[in-house]
Amino acid sequence: MASTTSTPQNSHRPDPLTLEVMELIGEVVARFHQDYEEAAAEHALTGAQARLLSLLCLEPLPMRRLAQRLKCEPSNVTGIVDRLEARGLVERLPDPTDRRVKVAAATSEGRRVARSLRDSLRFAREPLAGLSEGERVALRDALRGMLG
Repeated sequence: MASTTSTPQNSHRPDPLTLEVMELIGEVVARFHQDYEEAAAEHALTGAQARLLSLLCLEPLPMRRLAQRLKCEPSNVTGIVDRLEARGLVERLPDPTDRRVKVAAATSEGRRVARSLRDSLRFAREPLAGLSEGERVALRDALRGMLG
């Protein structure tokens, strides 16, 4: 008797709809990345500097944790923080729980620049604004589901 459910044997072959969704996700990611890089450049930042600054606007973080979130080496993060610190966008502070550790934190100017950068992102904002609230909630939930 033939089964209509996926088996582990054929589960590695996506159906046409899944392939189309995968391609669309790839295109969205590429276009968002391009928009982000252009917005960063308008603020005289590299993409890595902009991402680090955005993370620090959420909370101060030690270099090691920044490196984990950015998926790079701690030495790279140190250089990025050095350049942002020289521009007055971040500062190094003692960790309130361990004074031997320094954390990087966004300055008020850094938060202003990050907010301006976020406001200048155009690619995702305009199409999302055209969706109903229910469609945005469904999209958000689907993306959360994909991320686990």
